[in-house]
Amino acid sequence: LIGGQTYDWTADNVYILDGLVYLEEGGVLNIEAGTTIKGATSITTGDNTSALIITRGARIVARGTASAPIIFTAEEDDLSDSGDFTAQDRGEWGGLVILGNATIARPGGEDGIEGIDADEARARFGGTDNEDNSGTLRYISIRHGGAQLSTDNEINGLTLGGVGAGTTIDYVEVFANEDDGIEFFGGTVKVTHAAVS
Repeated sequence: LIGGQTYDWTADNVYILDGLVYLEEGGVLNIEAGTTIKGATSITTGDNTSALIITRGARIVARGTASAPIIFTAEEDDLSDSGDFTAQDRGEWGGLVILGNATIARPGGEDGIEGIDADEARARFGGTDNEDNSGTLRYISIRHGGAQLSTDNEINGLTLGGVGAGTTIDYVEVFANEDDGIEFFGGTVKVTHAAVS
């Protein structure tokens, strides 16, 4: 997703993440309540898994509701069949990664996020802006993620790298993730109403 542009994902579509999808600096991704986003398992990009990565200087505005949450899950998860995927179905795709410009405990004040190639410049996080705003997550469900990229190198359900206090994260659940449900790498964001199972 090209930086400096605004994208609108709506509930009448299902969006498939084919590999590592970056929302680049200056970009805004608006996701409507009730929208479903699925991580592909048959990936055509050459990446090892699929994930949505909000880079420094970009914003995600994902405002679900209690009755119409925004769901991130695996491509094969049939949401109309409550029995097709269970708590044992983990690591089917990557997860949601948000990167910001807030302070972190690293020499030089920045680092590359866990789970992404260290040479990928878009995967850098950290800075000096503790009020940085990476957007809003409300009523979000992240399911069946945590795919392993290499030995002991998985993506978390929700990864927060240097995310600033201007960001709102409220009512988030992570279900059946292979690695950590939510992992913080520095930052100043306050997360409220979070559940991991």
